[in-house]
Amino acid sequence: AAKAVAFGEILQPSYKEYCKQVIKNAQAMADEFVSRGYDIISGGTDNHLMLIDLQRKGVTGKVADHVLGQADITVNKNMIPFDPQPPMTASGIRIGTAAVTTRGFKEDDCRQVTAWMDEVLSHPDDETIQQKVSVAVKEFMGRFPLY
Repeated sequence: AAKAVAFGEILQPSYKEYCKQVIKNAQAMADEFVSRGYDIISGGTDNHLMLIDLQRKGVTGKVADHVLGQADITVNKNMIPFDPQPPMTASGIRIGTAAVTTRGFKEDDCRQVTAWMDEVLSHPDDETIQQKVSVAVKEFMGRFPLY
């Protein structure tokens, strides 16, 4: 039954627009990360995912995963090509835009989330910033309710 529902959704014209928006959101986010000095593996994205190399920022994927989680932003630590860190630490994070697009995000919304992420990652030991961003994220997400 779930497959039938999924196939029915895929046949709708709105699904094509949703897929385009997922990619626009990912590209806006990747561009914003690059403008803030982050390295995107492969130089950008042409799908819903991006892998960010955090080595130049001096933060591991494990630390980024934790401090962003404290700020109510969910990412996954992820190894990068030729990663010098062990798998449980990793030097990168993986970010996807499908879930936030489903909730109604547009490009500017993704840029805002990137700004918050940069604020937290630029001060990974500052719990005050994590808390401030958490409050802002919760307020912001109130505009994008779950179904």
